[in-house]
Amino acid sequence: MRRQGGFVLCRPVSIILRYLLEYALFRLFGALVQSLPLAKASALGGLLWRWLAPFSKRHRRALAHIQIAYPDLSQPERERMARQMWDTMGRVFAESFRLQELVTSDRVTIEDEEKVKKILSATNGYIACTAHQGNWEVAVAVLLRFGHSPMGIYRRIKNPYVEKMVRQLREPLYPAGLVEKGRTAALTATKHVRNGGVLSVMADLRENRGVRVPFFGREAASTPFPAMVALSFDKPLFVAHVLREKDAHFRIQLEEVPVVRTGDREADVIATTANLQAALERNIRERPGEWMWGHRRWG
Repeated sequence: MRRQGGFVLCRPVSIILRYLLEYALFRLFGALVQSLPLAKASALGGLLWRWLAPFSKRHRRALAHIQIAYPDLSQPERERMARQMWDTMGRVFAESFRLQELVTSDRVTIEDEEKVKKILSATNGYIACTAHQGNWEVAVAVLLRFGHSPMGIYRRIKNPYVEKMVRQLREPLYPAGLVEKGRTAALTATKHVRNGGVLSVMADLRENRGVRVPFFGREAASTPFPAMVALSFDKPLFVAHVLREKDAHFRIQLEEVPVVRTGDREADVIATTANLQAALERNIRERPGEWMWGHRRWG
């Protein structure tokens, strides 16, 4: 506790009040978008974020990152890309309240579906990665549609009230479990893949203790976990690219990532991680306004 202006401020209480306010706003927005047709709910989320997010410090970070990746773009062009990103992020936020409906509907199509089905059906366990692009949550539709039972790893939200609600929205998409990132999660996920299960991983975030590989022309600390699991148990590694189409429709492309196996484990992990990040970068370059530029990818 500390005293200010004659009042005793209790930090824990102030944090709880802030969390409760955030949760109330979260529930209110959720009720609103659940009352609308899905396409209109998505558009509303995009509109609000496009208006409000440019006032945040994340907008400045996004502009800086876009400049790193696209140094030849003018300031107005970088601004347009950043605002398109916020439109995408707002749509994803609104659509997150309708995940079950979205993933199980015909709004999600898979390119070369029969070919993809044949490839995945022939595997006994694999790792499926994706990036924060389009709407990353719908990537799991590929796995569910073919009768697979994926496990997901996620980063816990600080607000415990919002965390609980978000988890309830996401859990049905991961029948094998949704586990919080950490050492226990790594062991659980590793065992799941070793036994023939499917693991879903977000692979585009900065991993401070990861390996440094090229990403948009600069070294970026990246998660080696997908490569390590693939190498340890001789499992294939895939990337699911999610492309946003009109009116909250999505197209998913599946790409197999080359897993390097020379016998030098450390070098193979780095090379395979570089292949994974290169696959993510290629797809982001196709739709740069749909990727989450505002997070701390380069440190």
